[in-house]
Amino acid sequence: MKTLLALAQEASPLRPGAATPASNRHDLQPLKTAYRYCEALTASHSRSFYMATALLPSDQRRAVRALYAFCRLADNIVDENNPNPEAKLQRLRETMLSDAPPPGDYVAQAWADTRQRYHIPRRYAEQLIEGVERDLHQKRYATFDELAVYCYSVASTVGLMSMHIVGFDTPAAVPYAVKLGVALQLTNILRDVGEDWRAGRLYLPLDELAAHGLSEADVATGRVDDRWRSFVRAQIARTRRLYAESWPGIAHLSPSGRFAVGTASRLYEGILDDIQRHDYDVFHRRAHVPDGQKLLSLFKIYWQTRHLAKPTSPPTS
Repeated sequence: MKTLLALAQEASPLRPGAATPASNRHDLQPLKTAYRYCEALTASHSRSFYMATALLPSDQRRAVRALYAFCRLADNIVDENNPNPEAKLQRLRETMLSDAPPPGDYVAQAWADTRQRYHIPRRYAEQLIEGVERDLHQKRYATFDELAVYCYSVASTVGLMSMHIVGFDTPAAVPYAVKLGVALQLTNILRDVGEDWRAGRLYLPLDELAAHGLSEADVATGRVDDRWRSFVRAQIARTRRLYAESWPGIAHLSPSGRFAVGTASRLYEGILDDIQRHDYDVFHRRAHVPDGQKLLSLFKIYWQTRHLAKPTSPPTS
C-alpha cells in the first residue's frame, strides 16, 4: 500500500476544500443538458452505481455521474476494439483535462465543470487514463503488488476524485479511499474472469495461481475444481480484508456522502457472496446482487454509516 499512497500523493497537496457555489457558474442551460446526458449514460451502464449515487444531494449526484461518464468513455476506447485506441485516448486526455472543452461534447463539459467546482486534482484524472491505457499493452500480472498498482490507477483514482465531490475532513481519508478502490476493482476482476479471458486478458496474479497448482491453461478450460476454489477463496478473503480496512474511513467523509459510499462498498462486496454461493464459477455466469436484495440492504447500511466513529489511527499498510 505504500507504493499506492505515493501515487496518490502525486496529486498533493490534498486538503479539504469547499465546492465553488453553483451560482457562480454561467451558461447553465448547456451544462444542464450535459449533466442529463451523463445521468442517462450512468443509468444505462451501471445500476448499482446509479442506485448508490441516487443517495447523494443533487449537485453531488450530478457531479459523480459526470465522473462516471468520463471513466466510461475511457473504458470504451479500450474495451470496444476501436482502431488506433492510443490516438483516441490522447484526444480524450486533451478534452477531459481542458478547462474549456468543445461545445457539444457533453461529457467533457460536465466533467470540466465538476473538476473545477470541486477542485479535483488534475493528476488523478491523468492517472486514470494511464491505467486504462495500460490495458492496451499489458495483459498479464506477475504478482499481486503489480496488479494493485493497476487497481489503483483505474479504481482508487475514482474514489479519490469522488472524495473531493462528497467532501472530506482530513487527508487521513486518503489511504482508506485507496484501499476501497482496490477492493472494488478486485471484485470486478473476480466477477469478470471468464469475460476478460475471452477478451485476451487475465488480471489474476500468476504467482498465486501457480501456488495453487493452476496455470493459464486451467483458466482457459473454465473448470471449477478444488484448486480453483482454493485460489478464489484466497482472493476473496484478501478483498474482504480491504473492504473491512477501508470501511472506517467513510467517517472522514461529509455526512451527506457517507450513505452513498457505504452503499457502494456493501453492494459491491455482495458480489463476492454471490460468487461463493455459486461455487466460485466465474466462467459461465456473471455474479451480481439482485435488485430486491440491494433494496433490502439499504436500511442496514444507512444505520451502519450513521453510527460510524472516526478512526483514531491510520489503516495498516
